[in-house]
Amino acid sequence: MIETLKILFNRDLKKLKLEIESYPNENKIWCIDNNISNSAGNLCLHLIGNLNTYIGAQIGKTNYIRNRELEFSDKDVPRALLIAQIEAAIQTVNDALALLTEEDLKKEFPILVFESKTSTEFLLIHLTTHLSYHLGQINYHRRLLG
Repeated sequence: MIETLKILFNRDLKKLKLEIESYPNENKIWCIDNNISNSAGNLCLHLIGNLNTYIGAQIGKTNYIRNRELEFSDKDVPRALLIAQIEAAIQTVNDALALLTEEDLKKEFPILVFESKTSTEFLLIHLTTHLSYHLGQINYHRRLLG
């Protein structure tokens, strides 16, 4: 399971990097309109914050402190910085997952994320689907507004 999670996180984080790199005009990363409330840039920051919080800080003990509001309010972060943050998140995820054993996956996740407690395995699977969901939104954003 751990190897599968590594493969999925790496695949989708590399796709996230490619999506951000593929905007022909860097300013379009931050565009919204009446029907699109979150820019690709803000979704990217949200995904990075999410992974750094739940995988980096909780599993990898990185001491990352999340500012979730800033993930959605920050604007015009340079593309190069977004890409550097994605690359750092890839490293953080890989380093943290390398610390886990299959037995660790069955243990309760150290913090309450949902209404009830979950296993670490459940939360990590949730994080892969969360990443994939927002990656799809970013892809559509790029094709519609980019």
